[in-house]
Amino acid sequence: MSEDGFFEKVYKIARKIPYGRVTSYGAIAKYLGAAKSARMVGWAMNASHIDDTVPAHRVVNRNGILTGKHHFDGINLMQQLLENEGVEVIDAKISNFEAIFWNPND
Repeated sequence: MSEDGFFEKVYKIARKIPYGRVTSYGAIAKYLGAAKSARMVGWAMNASHIDDTVPAHRVVNRNGILTGKHHFDGINLMQQLLENEGVEVIDAKISNFEAIFWNPND
């Protein structure tokens, strides 16, 4: 599968993340049958900013930390987008991560 094909599959899953919920790079990779490709999911999220239909702000690391925040315009745009959806973020970490985690495998 080409990188472009993988990225499109990642975007398709990311678009399904419900409003006010988050998932992780690893959960998306596992869903796609590429469990060791969490970093590549991260690359896809970094490249997704040209397509505003991909809610990249809803994808965080496995601990709920906004590791991709420096790829967003502005100082705290990723956090602001999440907070606009009712997600509580403290010190660049989702405070109730387990409660709002969306698993694409469910």
